[in-house]
Amino acid sequence: MKILVTGGLGFIGSHTTVELQNKGYEVIIIDDLSNSTEKVLDGIVAITGKRPIFEKIDLKDRSKVEDFFKRHQDVAGVIHFAASKAVGESVEKPLLYYENNIGTLVYLLKELSKKNKSSFIFSSSCTVYGQADKMPITESAPVKTAESPYGNTKQMGEEIIRDTCKVTPGINAIALRYFNPMGAHPSAEIGELPIGVPQNLVPFITQTGMGIREQLSVFGGDYPTEDGTCIRDYIHVVDLAKAHVVALERLLNGKNQDNYEVFNVGTGKGSSVLEVIKSFEKVSGKKLNYKIVDRRPGDITSAYADTTKANKVLGWKAESTLDEAMKSAWLWEEKIRK
Repeated sequence: MKILVTGGLGFIGSHTTVELQNKGYEVIIIDDLSNSTEKVLDGIVAITGKRPIFEKIDLKDRSKVEDFFKRHQDVAGVIHFAASKAVGESVEKPLLYYENNIGTLVYLLKELSKKNKSSFIFSSSCTVYGQADKMPITESAPVKTAESPYGNTKQMGEEIIRDTCKVTPGINAIALRYFNPMGAHPSAEIGELPIGVPQNLVPFITQTGMGIREQLSVFGGDYPTEDGTCIRDYIHVVDLAKAHVVALERLLNGKNQDNYEVFNVGTGKGSSVLEVIKSFEKVSGKKLNYKIVDRRPGDITSAYADTTKANKVLGWKAESTLDEAMKSAWLWEEKIRK
């Protein structure tokens, strides 16, 4: 069965490709290489023994999206990762985010709506909840005004998919609202490889530990939390990748109750920035050079998942601990700097 993974050379996309290939699916990757590299294919081959089909396409080019689906009419499912994802950058460059995250989604759905039947997994985010009133966050928590254009594109993306599913019974979709992915494949063949300065906490930590970055800035030490730093739900990327495969198979096997469903994907446990730093120091044996600085616009105090629905309905559960995920991130960092 042929599955399209957009943004499949990115951090989560590459790990999901590995899990799909391990289960016998034929994977086609579309990626524009704006935040990834073709070398990731070698890592996927090293783990699975199989090279996915790769097409370098910018999904903002509608004619190329149309052409792809004309050539690959037997695509049974799509997992859509391709999007810009840095909260801070989205505040500075909102139009870039709206064009890249919304336009591309619309073009994909237009093509899928021409098919008799299609399964679509959307890479959504816990940012849709904004600063939730209660922790842990359930799927029924209100979607609040987004704190950033990035968060807004995920809210709008979900609305677009929901509205499309209402009038297109052939499309079955699941939006996975994930929390904070981290780590790397245990083989250290693939991992998070940000181009330029990392926007995510963990690669900035590992790069600082490696001496590539002089110092880690911890944004805000005066939040109303136990140690004053923000709390997030950090999930091992391999656990997250497996959730995509489980969600896709739910659709392919017709087990979904509605043609649009939403699931939180996290560990169900919140960790503060300082706890993440302590985890790094523990698994690496290194002292990290960090400094607490002013808060960053768009950041919320706390976000961690209630994963009951994913655990019960999907039959999926995160397996790895924070230390295990951090250890894999550090092994990956060490490998790529050799």
